[in-house]
Amino acid sequence: MTLAQLTLDLPHRAALGAEDFLVSDCNLAAVRLVDSWPGWHGNVQLLIGPAASGKTHLARVFQALSGARALEPASLDIHAIDTMGEGMALVVEDADRTAYDERALFHLLNLAREKGLYVLITGRSAPSRWTYTLPDLVSRLKALPGTEIGTPDEALLKTVLLKQFADRQIIVDPKVIEVLALNIERSLAAASAAVAAVDRAALATGRKITRQLVLEVLDAEGNDGSREEGGAGLD
Repeated sequence: MTLAQLTLDLPHRAALGAEDFLVSDCNLAAVRLVDSWPGWHGNVQLLIGPAASGKTHLARVFQALSGARALEPASLDIHAIDTMGEGMALVVEDADRTAYDERALFHLLNLAREKGLYVLITGRSAPSRWTYTLPDLVSRLKALPGTEIGTPDEALLKTVLLKQFADRQIIVDPKVIEVLALNIERSLAAASAAVAAVDRAALATGRKITRQLVLEVLDAEGNDGSREEGGAGLD
């Protein structure tokens, strides 16, 4: 496999800010959700995905498309919500991990129906796992339509690894990408952490980034390399 094959297999979304958004099967539904605005089936939509999966970037894409206002916990109160005009677009990020006022959030969901507000809510897990306690809010959140960003496929993981090295102005052999992709957790957060660890090791030792160095770093990080040697695969 060549570097060209690694970089051309996946389409690029136009960059909004400092990075491109790589589109693959695992996030295609999320991209389509954002692109389909304002033709949503339901004015309030959930976007669920793990850390570093692209939720924030897609939220910024949605803001650029719709002019959506990003709501912070401090600005999400009942009085502020009542002043919102018909058809406004809003973003509520990290609703599972940020201290939003529960009554204000419930009021926002109600007002979305009355005023036709478009609301994109992001989180790392489904609402059934969130810690909100207001029964009406919990019930309403669970009933919302949700779109999930799944586990990265192999092509996306390799492309992200390649891009992470390129962002550090490092050109690596495709075998390095292969070894990393086979031996790390299949997540974009893990890809970022692995590239950072390999880069640190190379700088600290003055060594070139090779397959051997990568395996040593993975071993030091607690990975036994069994996937690379044909052991247990990725589920």
